[in-house]
Amino acid sequence: MTKLIIQIPCLNEAETLLQTIIALPRQIDGVDEIEVLVIDDGSSDATAQVARAAGVQHVVHHAGNRGLAAAFQTGLAASLKAGADIIVNTDADGQYEGADIALLVAPIVKGEADIVVGDRGVAKNAHFSPLKRRLQRIGSSVVRKLSNTDITDAVSGFRAMSRDVAQRINITTEFSYTTDMLIQAGRKRLAITSVPIRTHETPRPSRLFRSVPRFIMHTGITMARAYTTYNPLRAFVGTGLIMALIGAIPILRFIWFYLNGAGDGHVQSLVIGGVLLLLGVILAIMGVLADLIASNRKLMETSLLETRRLNDRLDELSKDEVKAKPRARTAKPVRSVSAGRK
Repeated sequence: MTKLIIQIPCLNEAETLLQTIIALPRQIDGVDEIEVLVIDDGSSDATAQVARAAGVQHVVHHAGNRGLAAAFQTGLAASLKAGADIIVNTDADGQYEGADIALLVAPIVKGEADIVVGDRGVAKNAHFSPLKRRLQRIGSSVVRKLSNTDITDAVSGFRAMSRDVAQRINITTEFSYTTDMLIQAGRKRLAITSVPIRTHETPRPSRLFRSVPRFIMHTGITMARAYTTYNPLRAFVGTGLIMALIGAIPILRFIWFYLNGAGDGHVQSLVIGGVLLLLGVILAIMGVLADLIASNRKLMETSLLETRRLNDRLDELSKDEVKAKPRARTAKPVRSVSAGRK
């Protein structure tokens, strides 16, 4: 049996959550069971009550607001514990069309993809302002290069993943999981694809960021951090090499003047060049150390993956034991009766 869990991170979404839940599909080809999980990320309104009243099977609550990335990671953990084979993440504000979840799930059911991202068509999306369309295109282009993937809408939160992916992905950023997840998945050589999806206008402002400059800053930091985490040698050694080459220019300048008998007046070039060259070497050494740390991280992620799979097997054994207990209880009277007849 294939079980799908649709997770919805929420922060004060009591007004829109019910309509979002109603729009979710109840049947999807290739899926035997569909459940809904709501992550209440410290809401101060009746978000959790609305979810329970709507018949949601799982509600997870954060005592305080921990951010979208933490809510997403909490949802993955809860979905895995609930036995999800496929996990779909969607927003509570009604931006995405619930029926399009079937489009996200289809490539995973067919075994054609590990992760499917909903493409909102940012270049021509009428619900986005011209500035937002431009920023989305630039950001997605950068993420494609950093992750070695071909995803045109990198920050779309409407995405599906297999159980294996949910066990492998470890979100480390505190801002948004979207770019971090794609860079991780691309570097881990997971099969990623995208499908066109429909969107609706959301009149309320985003709760993820207060201004466009703030969003650009946090997204840039997330990209740089994720890329450096999985490509430390290239990031640090490359930067160190560039700095060393820049430092070589004033050094060569000093040598030129020195050979022509005018070196005394250009010692500052030698000092500046030497400092830059030294910094370049230090960065290269940091790259080697960071690469060793990254290797250790891979071992830790492998151990964590095996632990999660072991927990899955233990859960299955526990369920089998629970099913077997009634049989054992009914078997005892039968043996006692037969003994009495003898």
